[in-house]
Amino acid sequence: MAIQKTHQKVKLSKPRSPIFVLTASVACIAVLYLVSSLLLTPRSMRSLGTDPKNRHSLHEKYLYWGNRIDCPGKHCDSCEGLGHQESSLRCALEEALFLGRTFVMPSRMCINPIHNKKGILHQSSDTVSEERWAASSCAMDSLYDLDLISDTVPVILDNSKMWHHVLTTSMKLGSRGIAHVQGVSRADLKEKSLYSNLLLINRTASPLSWFMECKDRNNRSSIMLPYSFLPSMASKKLRDAAEKIMALLGDYDAIHVRRGDKLKNRKDRFGVERSLHPHLDRDTRPEFILCRIAKWVPAGRTLFIASNERTPGFFSPLAVQIGIRIKL
Repeated sequence: MAIQKTHQKVKLSKPRSPIFVLTASVACIAVLYLVSSLLLTPRSMRSLGTDPKNRHSLHEKYLYWGNRIDCPGKHCDSCEGLGHQESSLRCALEEALFLGRTFVMPSRMCINPIHNKKGILHQSSDTVSEERWAASSCAMDSLYDLDLISDTVPVILDNSKMWHHVLTTSMKLGSRGIAHVQGVSRADLKEKSLYSNLLLINRTASPLSWFMECKDRNNRSSIMLPYSFLPSMASKKLRDAAEKIMALLGDYDAIHVRRGDKLKNRKDRFGVERSLHPHLDRDTRPEFILCRIAKWVPAGRTLFIASNERTPGFFSPLAVQIGIRIKL
């Protein structure tokens, strides 16, 4: 009897509602469309998201300062010292960190040839500035460990496929994709939706140097990255080389004494020659250096002096007076 009753219910069940059938059909079509769109995604697009080495995507926002350190600006044709460039690069990285954006890092960094010529202030002017810059530049990833930097500030190189993809996408988005800014404060870039929601901010840096954008560096609380940040991010090859050199040198002290290019005179408005740095010659002479280092460098230590002083034996009195072994 129970079976017959159940059978009766099946017989008498009402047909499904047309609305329910229509809804189910639409849902199936939507699922099929989603699956097909994923399968038909171009290979290049899929590889950007699936490559385990690639941490970046268009879900991120990007900050671009230029294709060279301190360029755009009047330093585009010159090549400043490594410390100068690191100050500029650190400033740009700090802004990216403050804005929560990925920094588009120049793919090359120039190494001033003066550091390879023992202080001789002479460069051939025969070659074109562009060629000279290229010849004296190194790949950024040969100098720095970009993965290590990205642990603190995400970076991509400006010759990468990801950067090309960001550029093309930002151009397609038009005003919603990119803003070319100059003289806009970091706070405005972060807080105003006009900038904060954009895929790419093209920051035109100071015409002087990038580090001029970090105007509050005298305020210690505004420094987000320490001065030691970039030196500690050296590439593995450079770190390995440094360790081998340190093992050969043993324990030592080192100072940097800059004289040669700073001991210059300039005529004032009355035609009188005056030194640009009046006390530099006095303060960098051996007897004054001795007073400054006496507390930290005891007799018998090995002291390395990095200097562009041209006079042979200029620092010898240091060795004579306190028995320091001088290495130039």
